[in-house]
Amino acid sequence: MQILPGFDEIQRDEVARLFWGAFRGKLGRILWPERKALSFIAQIVQPGFAICAVENGVLLGVAGYKTPEGGFMAGDFADMARHYGWFGAAWRGPLLELFERELAAGQLLMDGIFVAENARGKGVGTALIGAVKAEAARRGCGEVRLDVVEGNDRARALYERCGFEARGEVRAGVLAPVLGFRRALTMVARVGSAP
Repeated sequence: MQILPGFDEIQRDEVARLFWGAFRGKLGRILWPERKALSFIAQIVQPGFAICAVENGVLLGVAGYKTPEGGFMAGDFADMARHYGWFGAAWRGPLLELFERELAAGQLLMDGIFVAENARGKGVGTALIGAVKAEAARRGCGEVRLDVVEGNDRARALYERCGFEARGEVRAGVLAPVLGFRRALTMVARVGSAP
């Protein structure tokens, strides 16, 4: 397995498919129907803010991150309107804004990690998190921060094994039925802690 910065333009559709497979439960109510979601995601993902795991040319997983210079998911209202129309973008946009997290000084924000179903349990996620930590160190950040929604126990266990600790939570409030979760746990790992 190789860990590589970014992805090729021809891999956009595959990155979108893997992302949707991992986050459909969290974003499906907002980004449906699937064909539009896949097209929108493929357009807005930014290879300059991604780290990929590849084996024999096959994409196994991706970790995205966000910095003051930009982030992995970088779409705007016009991008959304292109796929969903102006009305569809008008109600989807504000809901997606709820998923945005502010950057904090000295932190690199992990903006999603997803692994192909047939590659799970094989160390891909651990390798990607190690690479994200290395990227944070390269950028002079002392910590990596992420959010994990309640009920995603497998992801939380991975993050804890990689040195992440709970630092707070974000509540969905009255939008929980639309978002599909009631709360998300904010987790932080010091750069240099054991992957």
